[in-house]
Amino acid sequence: MTNFVSTLRETRRVARAIAATIRNPLEALPPAVYEEPILHTRILKRAMIHVMDPALIQELLVGNAARLDKGRAVRRALSPALGDGLLTAEGASWRWQRQAIAPLFRPDRVQALVAPMIKAAEDCRDRLRAHGPDRLVAIEQETARTTFDVIVETMLADATFDTDTMIQGVSNYVRQTNWSLASNMVGAPQWLPHPGKRRAEKSNAIMRRQINAHVAARRAKGARDATPDLLDHLLSARDPETGRAMTDSEITDNLLTFLAAGHETTALGLAWTLDLVGRHPGVAARARDEILRVTDGGPVAPRHIAQLGYLKQVFNEGMRLYPPAPMISRQAQEAFTLDGVTIEAGSTLVVPIGVVHRHSALWTDPERFDPERFSPEQEKARHRYAFMPFGAGPRVCIGNIFALSEAVAILAVLLRDLDFAPALAVPPRPRMDITLRPESSLLMRVSSRRLH
Repeated sequence: MTNFVSTLRETRRVARAIAATIRNPLEALPPAVYEEPILHTRILKRAMIHVMDPALIQELLVGNAARLDKGRAVRRALSPALGDGLLTAEGASWRWQRQAIAPLFRPDRVQALVAPMIKAAEDCRDRLRAHGPDRLVAIEQETARTTFDVIVETMLADATFDTDTMIQGVSNYVRQTNWSLASNMVGAPQWLPHPGKRRAEKSNAIMRRQINAHVAARRAKGARDATPDLLDHLLSARDPETGRAMTDSEITDNLLTFLAAGHETTALGLAWTLDLVGRHPGVAARARDEILRVTDGGPVAPRHIAQLGYLKQVFNEGMRLYPPAPMISRQAQEAFTLDGVTIEAGSTLVVPIGVVHRHSALWTDPERFDPERFSPEQEKARHRYAFMPFGAGPRVCIGNIFALSEAVAILAVLLRDLDFAPALAVPPRPRMDITLRPESSLLMRVSSRRLH
C-alpha cells in the first residue's frame, strides 16, 4: 500500500510538471530555485539539477563545458527547424561553423553595420508615427519587423524575403516547442502529433524554400564585389579537418538560425524594454537627455552609439527582468563533480537565467526596474555570471556585440523622437516558448515628441 501511494504521488507530480511545461516552462520550475544556489531533483528517475549560484554556473558552463552537450530536449525542440546549424550543432561540426562565422562579429565589423541598424530604426519610427497616438500598437510586432530588417540588410545583403511570412513562421514554430519539451520528458516518440505541430512544419517548409532559393541564386552568381556577408562566409567555409565545404542544406540551417534566433531575441528584449521605459518616466527622460546631449540635438549617427552608456544600462536592465532566452539546458555526457556532488552521465542540468536575474541572494529589490544596477561601479562589484542574457561559456551567443549595438541604436532613434505609453495597467505575464514572449501583446500608444 505504501508503494502504491508513493507511486501515485510521483505520477501526480510528473503530470503536474508536464502540464506546466506545456503551459509555460517557467511555471514548471521548482519554487526552491528562487532560494537555493543549486537544487537536485528527479523526474521519472532521471536526475535534473538546477544551478543558480554564479560561481557554480561558471564551474558548470566553463569548467565542465567539454562534458556537456545541448541534450535531447533542445535538439528535439529545435532541430526540426534549424537542422544542424550553429545553435544545435555539437562537437567538431559546431566548432567549424563558429570559426567560419566568427569574423562577421568582430567589433570593427559590427561597427560598420551600425548605419543599416539606424536606418531600420528610422523606418520603424516612421511607421509608428503614421499610426498616430489613437491607435494601439503591439510593440513586439514592430520590433520584430525592425530586427528582421536589420538581419537581412546586414547578413544577407541582396536577399528579398516575404518579411511577414518569415516572422509569422518563426512564431508558429516556437509556439509549439513546449509540446516537444513535454514529450521528451516522458520519452514519447518524436513523430507523435501534438497541437500546432502541422502548422509549424508547414511554416518551416515555407521558410526553408525562401532561403534555399536565395542560396541557389547566390551560388549561381558567384563571388560578389562587396564586403562579404554571412552567406559569403558560409559558401567559402572549409572544414579544417576534411577540407569539405558546406552543403546547401547546411548553409540553409545556419541562415535560418540567424534569421529566426537573431531577430527574435533582440526584438523581444526591445519590446519588453520599451514597455518598462514607458512605465518609468524618469528613466525615459534621463535616456532622452543623454541621446540629445550625445547627438547635439541632431539625428542619431553610428559614431554616437558607443557614447550612449546610460541607454545601454536601460537595455541591460530590461534584459535582466525579461531575458529573451530565459533558460539554458545541458545534458551531461560523462560524470563529473559539481559543488561536491557527483553529476551522473545523462543528467539534465538547467540554468534558469530568468531566476538568476531575479534571485534575492544576488540582487537588491530584484523586481524593481533600475538601470543603475549596470553602472560601471555596480557591474565591477557583481559576479559576471549573475547576468547572462546571451548565455555563458564557449557557447555564449556569437552575436552578443551585434545585438547590443543594434538594440542601443534602435532605442536611441525611437526614444529620441517618440513617446511610448503602455495601454495595459500591468504588463502581460511572460511566457517561455524557447524565447520569453508576452502572454498577450504589449499594447502601447505611440506619439511624436517635440524636440526643443
